This record gives sequence, C-alpha cells and structure tokens, in this order.
Amino acid sequence: MSDAVILTLMQRALETLMWITAPMLAAAIIIGVVVSLIQTLTSIQDQTFSFAPRVAVIFVVFLITFPWALRVLVTFTQSLFSDFSPYIR
Repeated sequence: MSDAVILTLMQRALETLMWITAPMLAAAIIIGVVVSLIQTLTSIQDQTFSFAPRVAVIFVVFLITFPWALRVLVTFTQSLFSDFSPYIR
C-alpha cells in the first residue's frame, strides 16, 4: 500500500468525521455564545447554567441528525469495503 493511498484514505475518513460532527459542534458553539451572552448580561456565573443547555442541545441535535449520520457512515464503509484492491497492493 503506497503513501498516496493511505493519505487519501485518511483524508476521506477525516472529511466524513467532520461532516458528521459539524452539526453538533455548530449547535454547541451557537448555544455557548447565547448562554455566555445571557450570563454576561445577568451576571449569573453558575457553571451548571453554562453546561446543561449545551449538553441538552447537543443531545437533541444528535437525535435529529443520527439517521443522516448513520447513512453517511454506512456509505463510507460500503465504499471502503467494496474494493480492497488498492489496499492489498
């Protein structure tokens, strides 16, 4: 297996990982900014107030995007396992 094949495989794997995690990361960033803004405006500095909404939103986004993420992973895995000839050389 050549270096180019390994790099291409790693690149595809990382791109798939980024596409799957992007909705959850975007939701976490948006809710983090909103909660930080609320904390700044109200002077509430409770750690639970900043942590709990972020976890709840990430969980909801995960539940919503899970079927799509599973399809993306299955497609990636099928394309990976469909032809082993580039990896055997």
